[in-house]
Amino acid sequence: MKRRALALMLCFVLALNLVPAAVTQAQQPETNVTNGCVDTYDPDIDYFPQKATITTAEGFTIEYFNNYKVVSVPQAWEGGEPVSYVLVQCGTPAPENIEDATVIDVPAGTLVTTSTSYLPPIVELGLLDKLVGHDEFDYVTTDAVREKIDAGELVEIGTGAAVSVEVVLDLDPGLIMSYGTGFPEYDTYPALAEANLPVVLNADFIDTTPLGRAEWIKYIALFYNLEADAEALFDVTVEKYQDLVTIAAGVEEKPTVFANSPWDGTWYMPGGNSFMARLLADAGADYLWADDDSTGSLFLDFESVFERAADAEIWINPNGSWFSLNDALTADERFAGFAAFENGALWNNTLRMNDYGGNDFYEGGAANPHLILGDLIAIFHPELLPDHEFVYFQQLQ
Repeated sequence: MKRRALALMLCFVLALNLVPAAVTQAQQPETNVTNGCVDTYDPDIDYFPQKATITTAEGFTIEYFNNYKVVSVPQAWEGGEPVSYVLVQCGTPAPENIEDATVIDVPAGTLVTTSTSYLPPIVELGLLDKLVGHDEFDYVTTDAVREKIDAGELVEIGTGAAVSVEVVLDLDPGLIMSYGTGFPEYDTYPALAEANLPVVLNADFIDTTPLGRAEWIKYIALFYNLEADAEALFDVTVEKYQDLVTIAAGVEEKPTVFANSPWDGTWYMPGGNSFMARLLADAGADYLWADDDSTGSLFLDFESVFERAADAEIWINPNGSWFSLNDALTADERFAGFAAFENGALWNNTLRMNDYGGNDFYEGGAANPHLILGDLIAIFHPELLPDHEFVYFQQLQ
């Protein structure tokens, strides 16, 4: 009788789903863990149900496993070596045989950055509270980050060979996001890596398309398991950008355009497959070096540029320190010989600059290429966007 009573009681407990938690199997989570660690590890559980899909960026790849993800950057800078990172869900074991890959527990903790291009995505992803250090404050234009600087809530760590490793060690960050150039005097990451600090390289500048660079928001999100947020944010950017491309796609008359100005005697003209060339094409411009197939800059002299661009209709992004036509003449009186200068069709991306020389075109603009594209369409085809309010560009007077 006692056995029968115990059996009936057990059936009753099972029917009410009252079996103690210790004997139930772990449940597959519906969302990524974005705060804290896993309490009980189960190798059969997929801890990253929300995954990122790379659609445009060419500078990094992701491979998912149940409790870790492998992030690979084939070229950390032009001609640089490949790097890879194993992002392990906190509270679960790292895989074996990972060779030279750097292991980072995710979601990562506090964050130090060494490029302003990371700051807008960090704010958009809701990670501002994680940010504890940045290399140089002067060039920061993102409002929320500047407020944190002014409140004394951010530490300046220095840049390049002048980085203060001791300051970073005191911060004890969970993640340092940096970049490489291959030039020791400019690179911050080697000294940090030598001190066994958790530094990773971000190569957003390697991508040559506007949307490709913007998609690096997903790269940052990977370290905080915020793939779902990054996917949603990037989808909005793509939609806004493509809407503007559609508006400009039907133009019949395309103004001839050239860019930049000489620096130490060399005119660094954007290559025909560069980031800027793609923006000009999408905005409905006839870029005079569009027939070139390089993704970087062309090294030209004044004479060769003048020969091709003397009669060009519009001149953009001449120099970050030019705020008037007189600034151009002060630099070189020969600039007056360009038709674009004579006609006052000289536009510079200096509308959003801070008092220290920081330019939001290279910060917020990298994360929001649709804002740059809208400005360019309004310059080349003002009839298409008659009510446009410029964000980055201003016409020099």
